[in-house]
Amino acid sequence: MITPQELVNAQLYPSEAAVMEDALRQLLRLKPDLRVGVAIYRYTHEALSLAHAAALAGVSWPQMHEHLLARGIPIRLGVESLAEAEADVAALREACP
Repeated sequence: MITPQELVNAQLYPSEAAVMEDALRQLLRLKPDLRVGVAIYRYTHEALSLAHAAALAGVSWPQMHEHLLARGIPIRLGVESLAEAEADVAALREACP
């Protein structure tokens, strides 16, 4: 097995952190279900909105809604502040260009 340090020593990456970031990015690209899982976790454990969860998961708002319902997770509708509403709009624009 090749170690992150070996990739740095071979001057293929500037640091071990860069190796890990690239490896994680590739893993999430190859296994999109992991992105959905992280988004669901953050939706249930943080103050992450449905729109932000969808953007993080790389899916549409209706798809994220379905993922949550399929797991029996209650949907939080509405925002608590103007800043949260603006952030939701930005996240939706990013997810659905």
